[in-house]
Amino acid sequence: MEYGPDDQVERDAPASPFQQLAGILRARVARGDWKPNRAIPSENALAEHYGLSRPTVRRAIAALADDGLVYAVSGRGTYVAERKTEGPVSGE
Repeated sequence: MEYGPDDQVERDAPASPFQQLAGILRARVARGDWKPNRAIPSENALAEHYGLSRPTVRRAIAALADDGLVYAVSGRGTYVAERKTEGPVSGE
């Protein structure tokens, strides 16, 4: 199931809350809500906004990190990764 950047997590949906949140965050990154190499909101802020626990938010962020969409900097936060360009670089 696809999620939009403005969707909310639904407790009675077939997908787990962390999967829903991961989909929503993916859509927000794709829309450009957070620019590359800029921090996304903290786990606490996301947990409060979406009405979820921090472990659930942490699991959703880990799924994005596994996909290469975000990366963590110890003691600083989680940042949006640079988008990888597809295809050959011109001149090669």
